[in-house]
Amino acid sequence: MSGADHPEYDAVIIGAGISGLVCGNYLAKAGMKVLIAEQHHKPGGYCTSFTRRGFTFDAAAHSFGGYRENGILRKVFQDFSLDKNIPITRYDPSDILLTPEYRVCLWSDPEKTIEDLREPFPKEADKYREFVAFLMNPSLNSFARIRSWTFKDLLDHYFQNEALKSMLAFPIFGNGALPPSRMSAFIGAKIFIEFLLDGGYYPDGGMHVMSNALAERFQEYGGELLLSSPVQKIIVRNGNVSGVVINNTLIASRHVISNCDARQTFLNLVGKKHLPQEFLNKLNHMIPSLSMFVLYLGMDQAFPENAGSNIWYLPQYDLENMYRSAARRSHKNISEFMMRISPNGKCILAFIHAPYRNKPFWLNNREKFIESFIIHLTHIMPDIAQHILYKEAATPHTMHRYTLNYRGAAYGWESIHSQLADVDFRRPSFLHNLSLTGHWSTQGLGIPGVAYLGYDTASTLLKRRKTLPS
Repeated sequence: MSGADHPEYDAVIIGAGISGLVCGNYLAKAGMKVLIAEQHHKPGGYCTSFTRRGFTFDAAAHSFGGYRENGILRKVFQDFSLDKNIPITRYDPSDILLTPEYRVCLWSDPEKTIEDLREPFPKEADKYREFVAFLMNPSLNSFARIRSWTFKDLLDHYFQNEALKSMLAFPIFGNGALPPSRMSAFIGAKIFIEFLLDGGYYPDGGMHVMSNALAERFQEYGGELLLSSPVQKIIVRNGNVSGVVINNTLIASRHVISNCDARQTFLNLVGKKHLPQEFLNKLNHMIPSLSMFVLYLGMDQAFPENAGSNIWYLPQYDLENMYRSAARRSHKNISEFMMRISPNGKCILAFIHAPYRNKPFWLNNREKFIESFIIHLTHIMPDIAQHILYKEAATPHTMHRYTLNYRGAAYGWESIHSQLADVDFRRPSFLHNLSLTGHWSTQGLGIPGVAYLGYDTASTLLKRRKTLPS
């Protein structure tokens, strides 16, 4: 791509996260000329891995859902023949909910979960069956009926025990960074389905295996992938997007699809002068999700018990207070957390939600967070400190560096009612030929959610091309 050579593409995709990779594969497989430009030196965004001193850690995403028959990840893998190349293991139980009083396992078979619930919550066990039936086989009008509900409203509809409701909501809080009273029932239900009822899947070798396989297949379909190549600008002429600038070179394209942070897309790449004031006001009032502090530990021996399962530790049941505490997190108020022991038993990933704060704060407090976090892990592994060979951590600034997500947001925009399904964040009417995909589009969370958006974005573009004159 020299300065004298300006190739024209059918589509340029900004960002090689899962949604961008899925979208790019469908377009390239259909015969379109597609370029994916990624600012990081590896594809995958949060869905990648790294190796230190012989230990391989997943950067942030640590398992996935949506791989059941007819699930979106199963469809994607089959459509690109990846199911034949990537061994996938499902760990069962996918999630273990721990409090000082209770232990509840979420099994792939809901009936097994119900049996586990009978002793600690005898009056609620059968209600769990009704709850699961609603989520997995909703009537045509059921989700419309709960359109205005929060996830708390949904739990209150089925359960009475406050401890159980908090335990069931805690993984939703963990995977969406919102307490049940603030999270949309629709998003909370989708997280419960894809992360818990159909969760626990893991590609042998690490999460990067999936991202790398999607990137390789995209190139096999004829797509071009540029790594370490941030897009500098989206070209707009008279309300029409016509390409991007990369390395000071104009790359002409009929369509541009952004799989990156929405504020970066509109404010930095498009530019304020091309945005209606009404949309600019809305954008400036959008609230990003909290970020994460992620702890990585390499151990001197294998700890096979519960390896592969997500373990959620809930010291008490007030998720509202936990959310407020997370928003002003310090090393002194670490309490709730998620941890996962790798399938080989020798690597541990644990995370808490955390605010972005400034760089000096994290430079001064990073080590304090690490040591405090390790102390809290003793609730699950009492002698953990004696077996640590390697320790590292990612702060919200690390999250930002990986993806350029605004304030290191873990899940894009907060999943509150006022920030859901806004069409301006998918296909803005004031910018023709621009689409957004991924978790900043206000319409999906997690790997299954963003994979679906990548598929849907590609499908919409391909349908439009069929209806346009050649």
